[in-house]
Amino acid sequence: MTDRVDKIRALLEAALQPRELDLHDDSAAHAGHAGALQSGGGHFSVYIVADAFAGKSLLQRHQMVYQALGDLMRTDIHALMIKALTPEELT
Repeated sequence: MTDRVDKIRALLEAALQPRELDLHDDSAAHAGHAGALQSGGGHFSVYIVADAFAGKSLLQRHQMVYQALGDLMRTDIHALMIKALTPEELT
């Protein structure tokens, strides 16, 4: 696991206290991409299940993830695919 993945995981866990969190660094699949060159890769996908998403729209959930990641969204993350669910949506 990379330092960047560890940072992302720590920030999401601290802010959203997920019941489930699956995070993948997809940067290798985007090698050579112009934006990837600037961020040193920075393509990630996250699957997160958290009570904090209850009653929130898809847009609000994504905003919560972006807020949790803060400056990493400008410095380390070029692209982020998000699947954000509540525990109730798993059934």
